[in-house]
Amino acid sequence: MVPVAHGTPAAPLQETPRVPLPRRPLVGDRVRRWYERELGWAVVPGARVRLRTGLRFDVIEVPAAAGRAVCERLGPHATGPVALHGTVLRFLVAAGAADELPGLLDWLEWGPLARDVRAVGAGGMIDAPLPPAIPGPQGAAVWLRPPEPGCEVEPTLPALTGLGGGAQASPGPDLVRLVDAAATECHRARLLRAAQPLAFW
Repeated sequence: MVPVAHGTPAAPLQETPRVPLPRRPLVGDRVRRWYERELGWAVVPGARVRLRTGLRFDVIEVPAAAGRAVCERLGPHATGPVALHGTVLRFLVAAGAADELPGLLDWLEWGPLARDVRAVGAGGMIDAPLPPAIPGPQGAAVWLRPPEPGCEVEPTLPALTGLGGGAQASPGPDLVRLVDAAATECHRARLLRAAQPLAFW
């Protein structure tokens, strides 16, 4: 026999209204705001936060190992802002520098040897590196040398300096020196890879 409970019947459960907690801005929203408000950079519309190149800056891309060697070789004041995305290191350079890269490599006598040195210029875009102090997923683009909010980025970017006697010199780092160092380190890395024997398992 099953015992029967005596007393008042239980009131039906009432759902208490749920008030949503304030949501923290999504990482993408915070990143987008940092670029647009703090730096004044053009951000491409869409779910992924991407930066337009060719407006405020161009980008020179090299393999990460070669790029790190360039950073060590030249120091922080000779490169301007630097970002890492996976196996690619990106140097921000003056707008218009991407158009100069092929001729500059030829002039430095690197020509086709510098095939690992690439440029992204007008009409291009890159994934936005995470601003300092904003965590993100592993493998996301990050700043190794971030731009400073509140400071104009253009004077800190490598640009062509005056090469003639009466030419006006650029106030920032020298693009020729950066490109030559990048080509040298890319070539050195390629030679080291070629010298290593293949491993067969």
